[in-house]
Amino acid sequence: MRNEIIGVDQLVPSLDGQMVPYVNVDNAATTPPMRAVVDAVEQFLPLAASVHRGTGFKSRVSTAAFEEAREAVGQFVGADPERDVVVFTSNTTAAISQFARTVDLADDAIVLTTMLEHHSNVLPWRHRGPTVCIRALDDGSLDETDLDAQLARYGSRVAVLAVTGASNVTGVTPPIHRLAEKVHAVGGRILVDAAQLAGHVPIDLLDHDDPGHLDVIALSAHKVYAPFGSGALIGDRCLLDVDPEPRGGGTVRAVTLSDVVWADLPDRAEAGSPNLLGAIALAAAVRRLAEVGLGEIAAHERELAGYVRSRLAELPEISVVGNPRDALGVMSFAVAGWDPRLVAAVLGFEYGIGVRSGCFCAQPYVHHLLGLDGDAIARWVDEARCGDLRAAPGLVRMSLGCYNDRGDVDRAIEALRRVIDGDFGGTYRQEVDGSFVPDEPLPPSKGASLTEPSYWHPSVV
Repeated sequence: MRNEIIGVDQLVPSLDGQMVPYVNVDNAATTPPMRAVVDAVEQFLPLAASVHRGTGFKSRVSTAAFEEAREAVGQFVGADPERDVVVFTSNTTAAISQFARTVDLADDAIVLTTMLEHHSNVLPWRHRGPTVCIRALDDGSLDETDLDAQLARYGSRVAVLAVTGASNVTGVTPPIHRLAEKVHAVGGRILVDAAQLAGHVPIDLLDHDDPGHLDVIALSAHKVYAPFGSGALIGDRCLLDVDPEPRGGGTVRAVTLSDVVWADLPDRAEAGSPNLLGAIALAAAVRRLAEVGLGEIAAHERELAGYVRSRLAELPEISVVGNPRDALGVMSFAVAGWDPRLVAAVLGFEYGIGVRSGCFCAQPYVHHLLGLDGDAIARWVDEARCGDLRAAPGLVRMSLGCYNDRGDVDRAIEALRRVIDGDFGGTYRQEVDGSFVPDEPLPPSKGASLTEPSYWHPSVV
């Protein structure tokens, strides 16, 4: 797979003016494009045209390709073509928000979310109505005892359990099919945020008659090697067959000055001109991943994640958070005596290592993992209200893709060791947004391009 990923070992500028091969261990944020995906998009470009309703040859071909992409995505997660539907969106966030806005909830309905969630699987539900957050254990895993207690407390009032399939902070994978059985037992439904799950392990919605069936899942193409601006909401047709939001072109059969007749699914849920090339890209990615085998990919990443953890354990300053058992290749850690954003900045500016730092859009979970008390959280939130994020808590995150190997890990760990030892040349200042940048940009060179060091500094970009 390494040879199938575009940009592997790409030379990038370092602060000292040298070009170094880039190591991307920030795959939990966005995966690089796969060659099969780019080829599929390029090959289709001469035929790309308006999807649906067009009578020209290119429009008919584009419509067929769009619907074939929908079928491929459904097959990738084991969707039932008769009872499930695939709705294309722009990403996971859009998919979850769309479902949260439109799902039918009773007046006294309760939505359960969890401490592990990305903000995108919490904030839309808070906006909709009463939510209850299921606790996390000290090791970062889901507290199923608390879930059982909340299910017993609210019973049939529980409409939806919104839960991540894999944490983007620790890689912890809640037992989603067992959780589905529990929420189905009280008459509720389960929505799985599969953004960090898809592309790393096999996903199967299971048969609708199975108590462990997943009612609805959401995923993003940019996390499965197809960063062309698409995502999908996949699940039970009955749950998604509601008045659309957003509304507009493509969602209707008929409109008068006083009435509207909505289109059938999936059209009614896909307002406006669809992202045809994004859908083709997503389909190409899932087809290729299925050919390679998600089981093979999972085994490779599991072995490599174990190697990362063993190498991190060699550095006494490093404290990895969360429970590594049954976790994906996502490792977040604190570095004693260091601001995580400074560590990430030096790794990027001086060693060509791409990591992520901060709270990874999962602030309550990171607060929990760091053991912050209410007073500490309140202090930095007050500063955040004033626009000052310099005191924000956080971690450094390394996250793996199918193409990473031990060489990538060794380079990243060696660079991390050197940073901790103070072996770097730049001096850095912290901006009000919390990020760190070098004090002095490199001097621009004559005829410099965007790949040259002088253009890499934030003051220039």
